[in-house]
Amino acid sequence: MRPTALVVMGVAGCGKSTVAGLLADRLGWPLGEADDWHPAANVAAMTAGTPLSDADRAPWLLAVRDWIDAQGGDCVLTCSALRRSYRDVLRGAGARVRFVHLDGSRDELAARLAARTGHFMPASLLDSQLAVLEPLEADEDGVVVPITGGPLEVAGRVEEAVARQVSGSGNSWQVVG
Repeated sequence: MRPTALVVMGVAGCGKSTVAGLLADRLGWPLGEADDWHPAANVAAMTAGTPLSDADRAPWLLAVRDWIDAQGGDCVLTCSALRRSYRDVLRGAGARVRFVHLDGSRDELAARLAARTGHFMPASLLDSQLAVLEPLEADEDGVVVPITGGPLEVAGRVEEAVARQVSGSGNSWQVVG
């Protein structure tokens, strides 16, 4: 059986890092933070409030995919994975890549970003990320989890969804609530 890579995805401010950290701790799996693999030019562009292009993201997505393969086992990682084509790159890893889309309203996300400190991604890029976001499709192995409630509650909903999901690849699963 192939290892599983649980990719916690979504736009800036949805809680990817916090929820992924909780999941990795609970599961005992290594944690990867895709922001750590952005080339310096990408970080500089985002810091300046410039949205990334697909060409800007391409080497970064390959680095994320390579990290999945380097684990040689189950892992949890964060990655915005906004477009299906980006998720397709990650699905090219040797692991079963399952997506956890943390979803929230624009107002909730904006409030979280306004309160966040110490991150290169400015709140001014939220609308560009929302414009690029392509929701998980029915044939994608993933779940949509609302970001309402605290991080422990969100992580618990993710765990419940994963536990309920039938083994096998390519199945879509969704949590409402």
